[in-house]
Amino acid sequence: MLTDNQAQRESKNVETPAAIRTPVTVLGLGPMGRALTHALLRAGHPTTVWNRTAGKADTLTAQGAVLAKTAAEAVAASPLIIICVLDYDAVRAILDPLGGHMKGRILVNLTTGTPERARQMAEWAAENNIGGYLDGAIMTPTTTIGHNSAIIHYSGPEDIYMAHKDTLSSLGGTAVHLGTDIGRAAAYDVVLLDIFWTFMSGYIHALALAKAENIDARELASHAQGIIGILPDIMSAIADQVDEECYPGDESNLVSAAAGMEHIIQAALAHGLDTSVLASANAIARRAINAGYGTDSYARLVETTRHSAVRPG
Repeated sequence: MLTDNQAQRESKNVETPAAIRTPVTVLGLGPMGRALTHALLRAGHPTTVWNRTAGKADTLTAQGAVLAKTAAEAVAASPLIIICVLDYDAVRAILDPLGGHMKGRILVNLTTGTPERARQMAEWAAENNIGGYLDGAIMTPTTTIGHNSAIIHYSGPEDIYMAHKDTLSSLGGTAVHLGTDIGRAAAYDVVLLDIFWTFMSGYIHALALAKAENIDARELASHAQGIIGILPDIMSAIADQVDEECYPGDESNLVSAAAGMEHIIQAALAHGLDTSVLASANAIARRAINAGYGTDSYARLVETTRHSAVRPG
């Protein structure tokens, strides 16, 4: 038989995590939206979902999610709304008709877009009496969501972020608040993806050139990983030069870099390969060289990319 104290402890233990977790609505059930919902359900949040195509919710409802018939019904179900769809046009297409249904609610937009669109969305949120707006960028694949490897950046009012930090932590991994500028998360998103897709374009071109030279792609991959291994130190050194606006070319300069790119372009053209990506990069280097910066480091091209090159003197 339980003592009074034991009975009190037992009564507290029967309270389920779902009973004390913030209810959340997820709008948009593409691959990422479904991953976000799975993570919220695993963390015990009562979760309402809505998608233009209701069939995408089948596995989620089987796990306890509630499928709303309309977007208005979905946002009415929770104080915290997460939307993750194709782009900001899709966000507006869903939210514009809702009118007063969003009043007072917290909106977290995890849709990929530009910093300017994020700032415009914040203006829309203010005009429509949204209780608070955070813009976010998911930096890792769907398979990471809900796990330690997930990385999600947020920007917007810090008090809103802190008030919902625990709920957002259910999405897993590292959540980083980048500041109150609502466009900052989107800015990080586009600049980091700039690195990724530029790298991927270079890798694809390298594989095409390798195949033309009868080098197996798998064989090249192991050597390519060696190149990747030296990049962190190079990236840090370039970042220091850019912030200091000082571009010493003592160890490697633009003239030698451009010569190297020319060799790659010539080898690729000999096989009839498309060289437009590297030719564009080489054109920027040549512009800087022609402006008198040939003995500067490769980091100088940040300035050349930002401004028309001006001959020093």
